[in-house]
This record gives sequence, C-alpha cells and structure tokens, in this order.
Amino acid sequence: MRILSLLFLLLVANPASAVEAIVKDGDTIQIGNVAYKLAGLDAPEVDQPCVDEHADNWACGVEARDQLVKLIGKREVRCEDLGEDKIYKNRRAGLCSVVGETGSLNQAVIRSGYAVSIEPSDKASAKTSFRPDETAAKDKRQGLWRGCFVTPAEFRSKTAESPLLGSACRSDKDKELRAALFPADLAMPAGCNIRAKQVRRAKFTGHVGVYLIPQCQNYATQPKPDRWFCSEDDARAAGYRKALNCQAPSRRN
Repeated sequence: MRILSLLFLLLVANPASAVEAIVKDGDTIQIGNVAYKLAGLDAPEVDQPCVDEHADNWACGVEARDQLVKLIGKREVRCEDLGEDKIYKNRRAGLCSVVGETGSLNQAVIRSGYAVSIEPSDKASAKTSFRPDETAAKDKRQGLWRGCFVTPAEFRSKTAESPLLGSACRSDKDKELRAALFPADLAMPAGCNIRAKQVRRAKFTGHVGVYLIPQCQNYATQPKPDRWFCSEDDARAAGYRKALNCQAPSRRN
C-alpha cells in the first residue's frame, strides 16, 4: 500500500498529461486545442518584413516567433483566459507564463522588443498594460526597435503611409524604407505556403480576403499574395476564407 501511495504521489508531481506549448508566431501559443493570443501586445506576423540596423531586409516576423520559442524552451506554459481575442477569430486572449516563473511571457516579449504594446481590454487592464516595458525596450533599441518597422496592425491592413518606427528609420530614405516594408513581392517564410489576397468581394461575407492552398486551382497563377500563412487555421483566424475554386467538387449521381 505504501508503495502504491508513493507511486500515486510521483504521478501527481510529474503528470504525463502535460501538453506542450506550440508557438505559432511571435505572440500566439497553442496549448492543446486552444490558441492563445498574448494579451496587451502585438508582434510581427511571420511573413512581416522589417529593415535592420544595417539597412538590410530583415525577416523580423520569423525572428519574433523564434524569440518566443527561446523564451519558452521546453518548459510548461499556463495561460489565464481573458476572453475572446478582439482581432483574431477563434482565439483567446491570454496572460501566459512559464510554470515556476513569476513574470508573464507577455511582459517578457515586450521587454525583448519583439512586440508593441496595445491598449488592454477592460477585463485585463491592470494585468496587461505594458507601455513602460515598451518604452524601456525602445530606449535600449531592443529587438524591433534596433531597426525600422511598422506596427503589425499597419502591416496587416497594408497602410502604406504608416508611421515608421525604430532607431534605423531615416527621413531621407522614406520611399526606400516603405518599399522594403510593403514589398510588391512578399517573400514566403519557410513552411508557410498558403497564399492570401485581400479582395473586396470577400468583405461582403465579413472576411478580409481569400486564401489558396497548393491544391487549389489557380494557386500558381494567383496575383502576388498580400500575405503568407503557415496553416489554414492561421489564415482563417486572420479573417481570410478559402477561395471558391478550392472547395471540394460536388459528387455526381
């Protein structure tokens, strides 16, 4: 009986059912079937480009994702559910932390400089207000702030006249910087081959645009995409729907 009791305690202390946290991008973590968007911040999309301190093109969205991977490592992550995310469909706003650490991942990402702070929702106001951390990262030229970039929201909306942020932005190179931050031919991140295009007709159904997977008709001939996604779930969360020529053909009797 004593051996069985000891075995039970060991199982409780080291649960085999702990679910691995999967980093989807610089501010999104999936735990089990739930995808959490880190509340109080906005990190670059995986396909978002920046310009680094040497005026070279910089895949800052990929680097932001990799930074979150490093912050987590192989440790367990837990998230406090703060309700439905205001931007991404089917995602929850979360205040997340690595088990055993007192600070949140939300704050750590902001402090690393790989995200900008956003106004928190009423429910999360005190817990997810990171403006002082953003200011500190900016002053130290951490992460994104060492280069030149636009906010992720401006990148998503393709607002070409967006304010340029970061210590490497130069007023005499404004045209060249904007061409790099909003390229006519957006580079595809490795493993993210879902093409998406903003189209006006999709807005009638409440969507931003349409996306195509490689199996879709016209995938190869589609005009240069506005966005690249790593999964259909990511594309749908960002407000895109699958193109009609991707739908499964109806069966004939």
